[in-house]
Amino acid sequence: MKRLAMAALAVSWTLASTQAWAEGATRDECIAKTKQAVRLIDEKGVDVAIAQIGDKAGAYVWKDSYVFLMDLDGKMLAHPASPALVGKNLIDVSDKGTPGKPVFKEFVQLARSKGEGWIEYQWPKPGSTAAAKKTSYICRVPGKDLLVGAGTYE
Repeated sequence: MKRLAMAALAVSWTLASTQAWAEGATRDECIAKTKQAVRLIDEKGVDVAIAQIGDKAGAYVWKDSYVFLMDLDGKMLAHPASPALVGKNLIDVSDKGTPGKPVFKEFVQLARSKGEGWIEYQWPKPGSTAAAKKTSYICRVPGKDLLVGAGTYE
């Protein structure tokens, strides 16, 4: 009987934790995390922000989302889900579902023109290579040639 109770508890815990990981980030969370990253840059500097944003076990990774940091030339400075992108200029990299649509160029244009806003595109979810519909909130860091973003998948 004790074994049965322990097994039931283990199954319940597994199901609950699987549901938590499957939960998607909300638009409000993306805005809040992006603004939090902007404050981090303002208060602690770019180097500290790069380390914290790039930490895949850190505060800027949650649910199925993460914050990324780029400069306005298109160079990725921090990306916890795809560290291989860090240091690369991505300005001409296309949307994963729409070849020829330069998504990072759109990020930079939005940051330069409006300062902040939403962009729809296709990008793989963390742990996948298949393109998925994503909407990211992009925010320019005031007084710096940097942008921060975070998105939600559909």
